[in-house]
Amino acid sequence: MERIVGTGIEIADTEGLETLSMRRVATELGVGTMSLYRYVTSKDALIELMVDRVHGEDKNLTPAPADWRSRLELSALREWRLYSRHPWVLQVIATPQPPLGPNVLADLERAMDALDGLGLDPVMMHWVTIAVSAQVQGAALLRVSEWEAERRTGVTTRQWRAAKMPMLSEILESGHFPMLSSLVERQEEVAHIDEWLWFSIRRLLDGVAVFIEEGDVEEREKAGRAGQEPDLRKAL
Repeated sequence: MERIVGTGIEIADTEGLETLSMRRVATELGVGTMSLYRYVTSKDALIELMVDRVHGEDKNLTPAPADWRSRLELSALREWRLYSRHPWVLQVIATPQPPLGPNVLADLERAMDALDGLGLDPVMMHWVTIAVSAQVQGAALLRVSEWEAERRTGVTTRQWRAAKMPMLSEILESGHFPMLSSLVERQEEVAHIDEWLWFSIRRLLDGVAVFIEEGDVEEREKAGRAGQEPDLRKAL
């Protein structure tokens, strides 16, 4: 089983999840395809095992810090590094129906535990944890898409921006976009995904800190009412 899962991970890492099949794994292992089904019932089952395996990596990145913010930042860093090592995991885990293996659940448990004792109920703790993860997944989507575009076209993001600059400059010279025009000389900073990620994570945690310190029970109860969503049409 260990070799089957490990081989599946190697294939997905080097060639993408779309190339993974039970036959391909069997070929790499030098065995018959049907022999794999004695250990894994399907390709989907194999992918779930692969996802859980890689979630078990990087457990001892650094000693767990004591304060909740640093622990959530560490959780975000571990998730970011996971997607950097295994980009294919993003398309499997970023869904309302993710794999629920013990290592996946342990990551969620660890992040929620960082918020224990701060006055949040379990739903709020879960929501904060998911909000942090969503920031990481959003940045990872940009990074993985960038890698895929470069692999498909052979054009780097820097080359793409350079090619688009004459057209963009012509549009901005109209004077209709003063805010965007102010960014032209700082495009390298704007496009820095890592810096944007940690800026957004820390600002999100700033908001969580205010939420915790204010202890606004009424607002928590409003936010936690099941099935209640804001009517965005009223804001338009």
